[in-house]
Amino acid sequence: MLLALAFIVAAPAGAQDFQSTAMLDTVVAQFTGKSVGEQGGAIAPIDTRLKLTRCAAPQLEWRSEGHDAVVVRCMAPAWKIFVPVAAVPRPKAAVPAPMPANIVVRPPVAVKAEPVIKRGDSVTVEAGSEGFSISRQGIAQNDAPAGGRLGVKVDDKQPPIQAIAIEPGRARLPGYAEGG
Repeated sequence: MLLALAFIVAAPAGAQDFQSTAMLDTVVAQFTGKSVGEQGGAIAPIDTRLKLTRCAAPQLEWRSEGHDAVVVRCMAPAWKIFVPVAAVPRPKAAVPAPMPANIVVRPPVAVKAEPVIKRGDSVTVEAGSEGFSISRQGIAQNDAPAGGRLGVKVDDKQPPIQAIAIEPGRARLPGYAEGG
């Protein structure tokens, strides 16, 4: 008899070790501003069968920008649950009006820059920095606009070097400032 009485008395004390789901429902309703079952509120009450360790200060946040669920989390002891929310429909973005059939939209045409150096031109390739400069004559291997890259053959026994076109007949090595 005493053993049965001990279980009856101990049961409510043991139940107190768990977080009240009714209290969590209230906190979620306060967070969303809507009651359970309302548009914008929790879809249903939190399942009372959950046995979560009591939390002194549960933290709430939206799961996503769509506000489709509330994340209820406890840091100590660590647990986290997701409470589905009946998300409020958001207005759809305005759909542009269809274009009349007689209007044709063409993509912009890229304007190709005119070359300042053409294949076969004699080119002075320069390199240098403050206090010194060096230059070498060569032959352009391809066309290049100002700022564009080109190959310049400076020695018949070596492959062409890469240079950047500056103006007609003048180029510089990549990585060296102009006018150095």
